[in-house]
Amino acid sequence: MRTVDFSYSLPPELIAQHPVPRRDESRLLVLQRSGGNVEHRRFRDLPGFFRAGDVLVLNNSRVIPARLRGVNARTGGQFEILLLEENASNDWWAMLCPGKRARTGTQIVLREPNVRATVVEVNDEGNRRLQFSGTPDISRELERLGETPLPPYIQRHHELPEDRERYQTVYAETDGSVAAPTAGLHFTEELLAEIRTRGVQICFVTLHVGPGTFLPVKTETLAAHKMHEERYELGEATARVVNEAKAAGRRVIAVGTTSVRVLESVAAQHSGKLAPETGRTRIFIYPPYDFKIADVLLTNFHLPCSTLLMLVSAFASPGPADAGHGRESILSAYAEAIRERYRFFSYGDAMLIL
Repeated sequence: MRTVDFSYSLPPELIAQHPVPRRDESRLLVLQRSGGNVEHRRFRDLPGFFRAGDVLVLNNSRVIPARLRGVNARTGGQFEILLLEENASNDWWAMLCPGKRARTGTQIVLREPNVRATVVEVNDEGNRRLQFSGTPDISRELERLGETPLPPYIQRHHELPEDRERYQTVYAETDGSVAAPTAGLHFTEELLAEIRTRGVQICFVTLHVGPGTFLPVKTETLAAHKMHEERYELGEATARVVNEAKAAGRRVIAVGTTSVRVLESVAAQHSGKLAPETGRTRIFIYPPYDFKIADVLLTNFHLPCSTLLMLVSAFASPGPADAGHGRESILSAYAEAIRERYRFFSYGDAMLIL
């Protein structure tokens, strides 16, 4: 399939710049895979779509305050640092802006003069390996020195108090993401409790979301795209609960494309079933695709020509043989969401694909 087939036009004013006052006040577009029927609801109506015995899978990765600001120790030029992954204590891979000025040996002074980052390596992707000094462990200083790593379409010069709380799920637990698993941002503790009372089992996977999640596919065809890599973990309890549900014909409801990527990555390595596993995935899901685990998908609205839009298009297909149907169904639903003035992207509204 061609990348351009996943393009659509979005009025800029529909890109949500702030969260709604209460998480579950977001709107919810419900899409039926068979027939493509659309229903407009509120997120707090979500429990009504669940059945006793369903399994709800959430990504419990926690967003770290990964954005740091500093100046070149020699010239005074400003840098913005986005931490990507920790190699060891005070040793991180990061994206720097402006990158061309961050040559090997460059020293960057952070908000406190005694805390510095030195560029020690540049990889083929243009990311910098930084070694920090002036602190025993920079990861322990991030809550104080770092900022919420909001995506570029949320236009802020600096984070707001709301961002530290709302660009994080209420069940976030394991540090590691530099972008939120946004489908989960709509849940409240009260809503999760109501879901449990309906006989739904809730379990967790971990996928640490990287900045590659926002990047558009730039190749002409999908098959030529090189997918970004992300770290994941799936525990024994989740593997057991999901396997039992699938064997009994009960539904597995994945919250977010990140949860889907973990479930389908592990299933691909274990003959369609789950097993406890920690690893890295580059899985690129696009039409046609035969999903082994996820039966229902809760997701947000995604950027044009993004790998996330391609994944949900694959999921919206009634079957692997109907690859084009899923894309058409999603783009039609997006067009209706635009007409109905839904809010798009990270702080925006949600979609449930049944």
